[in-house]
Amino acid sequence: MDRGIRDVEDVLRLMDTLFPPDADRWSDGASGWWDRFYADRGRPVPFFAAKPDESLVAWLERGTIGGRRALDLGCGPGRNAVHLAAHGFAVDGVDLSPAALAWARERADEAGAEVRFLRGDAFALARNELRGPYDLIYDSGCFHHLPPHRRISYLALVDDLLAPGGHLALTCFAAGGMGSELSDAELYRTGRLHGGLAYRAEDLRRIFAALTEVELRRMREEPEDAPCFGKDFLWVALFRRPGEERG
Repeated sequence: MDRGIRDVEDVLRLMDTLFPPDADRWSDGASGWWDRFYADRGRPVPFFAAKPDESLVAWLERGTIGGRRALDLGCGPGRNAVHLAAHGFAVDGVDLSPAALAWARERADEAGAEVRFLRGDAFALARNELRGPYDLIYDSGCFHHLPPHRRISYLALVDDLLAPGGHLALTCFAAGGMGSELSDAELYRTGRLHGGLAYRAEDLRRIFAALTEVELRRMREEPEDAPCFGKDFLWVALFRRPGEERG
């Protein structure tokens, strides 16, 4: 008999178990799955290309985002982390996959970029390794792999680590473009995330209602030979935390 639940984190961990192990893409237990995903670097996966998101490039060029410190959640092979470091940010890149991080370190070395890469569950790392405040939290493809109950953990991480006046930048599956459109309740009934969750604009506005919307649009489709990444089945969203930006 188990009667160990005593706080919200205990409840969240219990809800993690409502999905079978082979459906896990968000916890430490998923590192092997992501290692296999990244094992063949030559696969035609669009975001394997060593180029940053078009939205990130645009925000930096316009001066929409700035600051000194950035956190790249689910950094994968490091394409956005390296770009941020090249623009003067002190970057922490987090991913579950050792294979992805090995690739990311190679890219950072080739570019002469200094990035601190950390392997692990960002929610666990936030309790010790990740030290805010960050002027920018950047997430290209992490959020849509979280089960609904882990949005609570995600919002807590943003609340703990994002600086006043800082920005949360998000790229995620757009409803009608890619991702599962099952209701949150149905995801628990099926015990699957079906490759990632699709979101509507109104969903993102409601989830991140404590932040100020700066921009929310579909990502611009970019040709394969373009210098940046862009696929129109994704949202790009930029939210700002109220408060004064750091100097």
